[in-house]
Amino acid sequence: MNSFTDNFTINGITLTAQPICRQGEVLTPDALAFVAKLHRATTERRQELLQGRRNRRAEIAKGQDPRFLRETESVRNDPNWRVAPPAPGLEDRRVEITGPVDKKMTINALNSGAKVWLADMEDSSTPSWRNVIQGQLNLTDALERQIDFTSPEGKDYKLRPAGELPTIVVRPRGWHLPEKHMLIDGEPIAGGIVDFGLYFFHNARRLLAQGKGPYFYLPKIENHLEARLWNDIFILAQDLMGIPQGTIRATVLIETITASFEMEEILYELRDHASGLNAGRWDYIFSLIKNFRTRGPRFVLPDRVQVTMTAPFMRAYTEQLVRACHKRGAMAIGGMAAAVPNRKDEAANAIAFEKVRADKTREAGDGFDGSWVAHPDLVPVCREVFDGVLGDRPNQLERLREDVTPDDRALLDIASTTGTITEQGIRNNIEVGIRYIESWLRGNGAVAIHNLMEDAATAEISRSQIWQWIYSHAITDQGEIITHDWVEDMLDQEFTKLERFEGDRFADARDIFEEVTLADAFPTFLTLPAYARFLHEARDGSDGPVEDAELAAA
Repeated sequence: MNSFTDNFTINGITLTAQPICRQGEVLTPDALAFVAKLHRATTERRQELLQGRRNRRAEIAKGQDPRFLRETESVRNDPNWRVAPPAPGLEDRRVEITGPVDKKMTINALNSGAKVWLADMEDSSTPSWRNVIQGQLNLTDALERQIDFTSPEGKDYKLRPAGELPTIVVRPRGWHLPEKHMLIDGEPIAGGIVDFGLYFFHNARRLLAQGKGPYFYLPKIENHLEARLWNDIFILAQDLMGIPQGTIRATVLIETITASFEMEEILYELRDHASGLNAGRWDYIFSLIKNFRTRGPRFVLPDRVQVTMTAPFMRAYTEQLVRACHKRGAMAIGGMAAAVPNRKDEAANAIAFEKVRADKTREAGDGFDGSWVAHPDLVPVCREVFDGVLGDRPNQLERLREDVTPDDRALLDIASTTGTITEQGIRNNIEVGIRYIESWLRGNGAVAIHNLMEDAATAEISRSQIWQWIYSHAITDQGEIITHDWVEDMLDQEFTKLERFEGDRFADARDIFEEVTLADAFPTFLTLPAYARFLHEARDGSDGPVEDAELAAA
C-alpha cells in the first residue's frame, strides 16, 4: 500500500484504510485468512439475526410486550444443566476495571489491582482504524510485557510483576457495527468478528502458555439465537486453531431489554463457553427507551440522573440476573457506577466514593460475585465492599437467590419509577450528548463529564430520552410541554456555552446529535451515522455514505 487511495487484498480481505505503523504485525496473511473463514461461515446468519432485531422492535412498537418464551420453557425448567466451571483466572472477579485499549489505559488498568480488566473495543473505544489496530498491538504487547508509555509531562508507565496483573477479558464490537476498512466481496466484515478474530488468532496460545485463556465479554446480544451464533463462532475458531473446545470463555452483557427475558437460555446456548452474565445497566436503560419509545406515557422515564438501580424495574432485572446465573453455576457481575473521582476536588471526590460504595454494597448484598469500576482509584472501594461480603471465598455462587421469583411483567414495570422531567435534565442531556460525540470523533470513547464517566451507552440514553420526550409530548415538572422547537432553542443555547478549542469537533458533533435526536427517524445507534460519516475512510478519501438499512440494523 503506497498511497491512501490504493486498496490491498490479502487472502480475500481488501484493506481500504491508510496503513498505520506496525499494522503488518496484526494483519498477517494467516490472521486475515482466519478472520475471512469466520466471516464467511457466519455472515448470512448475522444478517438474519439483525433482521430479527428489526422484526422484534416492530412487534414491540405495535404493542406486543416481551414475555418469557414458551418454546424454551424446557430449558428453564430443566434443573440439571450447568455452565462450565470457572476458568483459570476467572474464579475470583470481585473487582473488574473497564476501559479502552489505548496504551496508557492498558498499563493503568493492568496496574490497578483489579482482578479482571475488561479490555474494551466497544462502547468506550472509538473504532477508528488507528484505534482498532493499535488496540490489538497494545494487547499483544501487554501479554509480552513489551508495553510502556511516557506521558507528555514525562511520567513513565510500566507494568507491575506478572503475578499482580488482572485477567484480561476482551469486549469486541457488537454485531451491528461494520468494519468498513476490511471488505470481503465488497462488503464490510462485522467489527465483532474483526476484534475477536485478530485477538484470538494472535494470543490464544500465548494466553494458554501463561496459564489463562482467551476470554471475552459479548455486548448488545438481544436473544439466545445471537448467543448461539457466538457459540458456533467459538467452536469454529477453536477447531481452526487446534485448541481444545471449551477453552474460550464468554461473559454476556445483559444490556438489552429483550435479552433480560432469555437469560437462562443465553447461558444454555453458551454453556460450554459461558462464564457469567453482567448487568450492563446503562445500555439496558437505553435499550428499553429505544424499543418502547413510541408506546406512550407508561414507558416514559424521568431525568436520567433520577433513574437509579433502586427503581422497581431495575431491581427486578438485577435480582433475576443473579438468580439465573447462580442457578446455573455462572458468575453474576454487577454494573458500572457512573461516578468517577476527581483528584483536584476533594468534595466531589468524597461524593463519588460514597456513591460507588453504596452501589457496590447493594450489589454484593444482592449476591453479585463482583462489579465494575471505571477508574483505578475506585478499585480499593469496590474490593473493600466485596471483601467484606466474600471474605476468603472467591465468589458467592452458592447464594442461589431462590427467594427471587422470575417475573417477566416486573421487568417492564416502568410506570413505578418515581421522578420528574426537568428543563435542567433536558439541557444536561444535550450538553452530555454533544460533548461525548465530540470526544468520540477525536478518538476518545470514554470521557468524564461533571464527575460522571460517559461512554456511548450514557450518550445514547441522553439523546434517546429527548427523542422520546418530544414524541410523547412529555411535560416537565414546571408544566412545559417538550416540543421539537423548544429543544432546538435549548440546543442553540447549550451549544454557545461550550468551551471551544483549536481542532475541536463540536460542529460535527452537533450535526450528529441533531440527526439522532431531532429527526423523525430514530437511528438505532448514534455510532452508526457517526462512524459512516466521519470515521470511515472511503476509497477516494471522501466520507462514506450512511446506508438506511445499516442504521436500522440494531
